Amino acid sequence: MEIKDELIDHIAHLARLSFEGEDKSAIKKDLNNIIDFMEKLNEIDTDNVEPLVFMSNEINILREDIPSQSITHEEALKNAPKKDSDYFRIPKVLDKTID
Repeated sequence: MEIKDELIDHIAHLARLSFEGEDKSAIKKDLNNIIDFMEKLNEIDTDNVEPLVFMSNEINILREDIPSQSITHEEALKNAPKKDSDYFRIPKVLDKTID
């Protein structure tokens, strides 16, 4: 497959991008490299190869879920710029105006 400037312009339009001059030639070169690589992969005989479903043979190896407290309430509030006795104080985010 040959990459033409019209194809690059079409792809750029779909992606809401614009390429001019050296950028367009760099994209053209990159796309040709990708297509060459895919053609090389198509040369490999994969008839007797099973599809890879999992990246390892291990399935669902999880740690035991043991609840523990890693930080106390006081330690969590210690470096807060503003706080109440039990909560972080933050600037108002939402306005309660109804239009």
